[in-house]
Amino acid sequence: MPKKLGRAVHPCRLCGSTEGIIRKYDLYYCRKCFREVAKSLGFKKYS
Repeated sequence: MPKKLGRAVHPCRLCGSTEGIIRKYDLYYCRKCFREVAKSLGFKKYS
């Protein structure tokens, strides 16, 4: 039976890690991978 709740439900799309997941806007990237792909997704760094 697959998990329905908790951290392991949504692993990172790139590396599969379950730590530091950014779920806002249904991104599901860990914070490390998000920094790599943020620019290609249209996010801008303001400061």
